Amino acid sequence: MSSFVTEVLAHSGRLEKEDLGTRIGRLTRRVEEIKGEVCSMINKKYNEFLPSMQSAQDLVTQVDELCGDIDLLKSRVESEVQQDLHVSIEEFTQLKQQLERDTVILSMLKQLQEFSTAIEEYNCALSEKKYIAAAQHLKKAQNCLKLLKSRKGFELQIFKSLSVELTIQKQNILYHLGEEWQKLVSWKLPTSKVSSLESALQTELHLCTEPSQKEDEAPSPPISSVLLAFALVGELHTKLKSFSQLLLKHIIRPLVSYPSLHALIDTHPDTVVFQFESVATDLEHSSPPEVFTKIRLVLEVLQKHLLDLPLGEDLEDEKVSQIVLAEIVGDMIWEDMSECLIKDCLVYSIPTNSSKLEQYEEVIQSTEEFENALKGMRFLKGDTTDLLKYARNINSHFANKKCQDVIVAARNLMTSEIHNTVKITPESKITLPALPAPDEGNKLKMQNVSNLHNEMMNLDTENKLGEHSFSLPTCRISESVEKLMKLAYQTLLEATTSSDQCAVQLFYSVRNIFHLFHDVVPTYHKENLQKLPQLAAIHHNNCMYIAHHLLTLGHQFRLRLAPVLCDGTTTFVDLVPGFRRLGTECFLAQMRAQKGELLERLSSARNFSNMDDENNYSAASRAVRQVLHQLKRLGVVWQDVLPVNIYCKAMGTLLNTAIAEIIGRITALEDISTQDGDRLYSLCKTIVEEGPQVFTPLPEENENKKFQEEVPVYVPKWMSFKELMLLLQASLQEIGDRWADGKGPLATAFSSGEVKALIRALFQNTERRAAALAKIK
Repeated sequence: MSSFVTEVLAHSGRLEKEDLGTRIGRLTRRVEEIKGEVCSMINKKYNEFLPSMQSAQDLVTQVDELCGDIDLLKSRVESEVQQDLHVSIEEFTQLKQQLERDTVILSMLKQLQEFSTAIEEYNCALSEKKYIAAAQHLKKAQNCLKLLKSRKGFELQIFKSLSVELTIQKQNILYHLGEEWQKLVSWKLPTSKVSSLESALQTELHLCTEPSQKEDEAPSPPISSVLLAFALVGELHTKLKSFSQLLLKHIIRPLVSYPSLHALIDTHPDTVVFQFESVATDLEHSSPPEVFTKIRLVLEVLQKHLLDLPLGEDLEDEKVSQIVLAEIVGDMIWEDMSECLIKDCLVYSIPTNSSKLEQYEEVIQSTEEFENALKGMRFLKGDTTDLLKYARNINSHFANKKCQDVIVAARNLMTSEIHNTVKITPESKITLPALPAPDEGNKLKMQNVSNLHNEMMNLDTENKLGEHSFSLPTCRISESVEKLMKLAYQTLLEATTSSDQCAVQLFYSVRNIFHLFHDVVPTYHKENLQKLPQLAAIHHNNCMYIAHHLLTLGHQFRLRLAPVLCDGTTTFVDLVPGFRRLGTECFLAQMRAQKGELLERLSSARNFSNMDDENNYSAASRAVRQVLHQLKRLGVVWQDVLPVNIYCKAMGTLLNTAIAEIIGRITALEDISTQDGDRLYSLCKTIVEEGPQVFTPLPEENENKKFQEEVPVYVPKWMSFKELMLLLQASLQEIGDRWADGKGPLATAFSSGEVKALIRALFQNTERRAAALAKIK
């Protein structure tokens, strides 16, 4: 019985040749036939020669002719056999390839059959409204088609047809699911496009919790089944996004915007209906606790009847089984909802004077309770506190009407562009108009201050500090920050001539300016401060500039403000650590980002291994060039912006990060050939030669040489890196000399274990290497 493959090939019309065994048998029979022909020829010749043989010479001649004929026949036989064997091998190879291809075709046919079966089962399930099963079969068909398309060399037209069919079937199930969704979640929206209280009163939302069943129809699926089917076909987020937008627009926003609007929720055995009613009120804006109560009621009902349904607990798909509907909806609406609550509710609850500050604690407490309730329903994640942060930040938003212009002007400056800069030098000062004379009660204090000043002026010259000892170093700050500080001085100057109450409000308005800066600038410019290193440096300088003035700002006006402010409270020194920390954290975050980019570039260097491979060496060389380019670019954008000492420390830290990473990668290598060592040395040499060029803190090129010569001061690993270079090119004797029994420069740069590892990687296992390793202790 022939094999299954043989039958398949014969049925397809492609097997028309004999197999190898039949071919060899035929050749054997042919050899035997030729042998018979040879024997017959010999007998014939012998019979012809015998009667006519006259002499021995004639016999010899005839024998020679016979031998020639035999050799000719032998050559013919060998040639024909060899040719037939070669043809048979080629035929066998072709048959093997054909078998492999047909095996792939059979596999594809099986997958096509699975696709067809999945589509049939999908259609059957869909007709019976078994949407979960239908979605699973559709997903199985999608996987089969994906597997079919992955077969290389089989780009068949049928695949396009199957893709079209799959798309049609997906749209088909989405249509049916959409129909079911509209039955289960039904909106009645106002026809008017204008948002108003009247249109809100026309809005209704119906949730069908127990679908009705008619005798002549298949039973309708529950909401959980519809949602799970949406999840299986990958359209759950799209459907919930549409629902969330309607929820936000037609229910949540009206509840926040209209104080008279209240939600009415009617719960029936099979339906929950959301409606609105209007209750007359004189309030222009609802209080935050009342708004939070309204929204919480709506979300609790939605969470119970729609968003707390079990999805796919018994499914193999972990992504589907772990879906939390409340989290999805919360992520979709929280940002817009919190913004709406802040702009349309919380902002109007800010007290207009200090006497009402204590009452605001109720708002903070209700905000915290609201967020905790949303977290309990899983609408919010544990780290979400946008509303609470805003509610607690009362000092940043508190301002009396008399101080409103100051706050608005300050905020406009804070939200203006940062990159417009001015240069600050130790000689820079803010021009301040002449201050009014202190009142009688403060004259004695002024006299004491004057006497102290005179005593300080009489100190010996050798005991005096330099003229600019406490000055801010030369750097660039934002023009808006310079104007902001001038605004603070001018506002305090105005407070010196105002009434006691106004003076207090103006003084705290100035404090609020700096509180506002601390909160607004990092948030408003967050993206630019993260992405643009120059702006991060300018922001660092801005914070240090403000902190520098805050040290003495209160002292300059202490004796000229209202008596109520002259009890030691007229100070801004307490804000100094916060501003220094604000500037430092921003700049350190930028440093961490730059370090991350450097390490990412070096990660493409393929661990600096196998440098004899051109691709590896090219990748490592490119990584080193990218690192140097990044550092040089940073050097340019920070030039003439950062103070020189901060600039050098920052660039030194980044260069040190790159060098330390390279050292770690090279010392971790287990085998370094001679060519590897030469190429690693070349890469290190590039860094040693070009690394100092990144230190260009000043615009004048000739003034940067002294900083470039002090690279070891700012780069702790610089000398270690140079030692590594020497080690890559050194002999065993030179390495031992530089180790010098643990007292040489090599011992300062590396541990004994690191040196031993490098020796093992660089040198073959010989007695000389063993002796050198023994000396490294």
